[in-house]
Amino acid sequence: MTEEVVRVLVIDDHEMVRIGLVALLDTEEGISVVGVASNGEEGVQMALDVHPDVVLMDLVMPKMNGVETTRRIVHALPQCKVVVLTSFVDDEMVYPVMEAGALSYMLKTSKASEIVAAIRAAAAGKTMLHADVTSKIVRKHGNSVTHSNHQHVSQREMDVLLLIAQGKSNQDIAEALFISVKTVKFHVTNILSKLGVEDRTQAAIYAYKHGLVK
Repeated sequence: MTEEVVRVLVIDDHEMVRIGLVALLDTEEGISVVGVASNGEEGVQMALDVHPDVVLMDLVMPKMNGVETTRRIVHALPQCKVVVLTSFVDDEMVYPVMEAGALSYMLKTSKASEIVAAIRAAAAGKTMLHADVTSKIVRKHGNSVTHSNHQHVSQREMDVLLLIAQGKSNQDIAEALFISVKTVKFHVTNILSKLGVEDRTQAAIYAYKHGLVK
């Protein structure tokens, strides 16, 4: 069976960033750039025209910022997933865009492999957050996690959990622990089940909340 192609729209006001992202994504199997926009207004219109699976969204742009652009695209195209890619991790940036409907939040200092992983994860409906963003969310929402189940987590699963809390992708974790990506996915499934959480973000919050990450 042929792998389904993830259709990506890039929205960023810096020409060199757009060129770099398109060049990166054009080398990735199973990912196709279907549009490029230089500001929020143009991005909304292009999204309505091409119906991308994933939007790679800058935040600080002329005419319409990334928060409002995200809000309009998600409202018009609920199936479209927004991955924020920005240089900023300020509170006034993180919370509004996530509340507007963004699924993931990555920084432009992220490795190319992490950005690609975030796009693929978003296409599958999964969240990826840069470690700095995870820390901010933990500080704001950490008190909502009150249970303590990590005594059931094995040492290897704990190793994986701590890397998840650092914002690492499955590929990064596999390389760090010298195991296969399939094995990482197996551990992640077990971790979520044992901690009683729904996704990687909640697992990361759990790790910070219970002092497992220093």
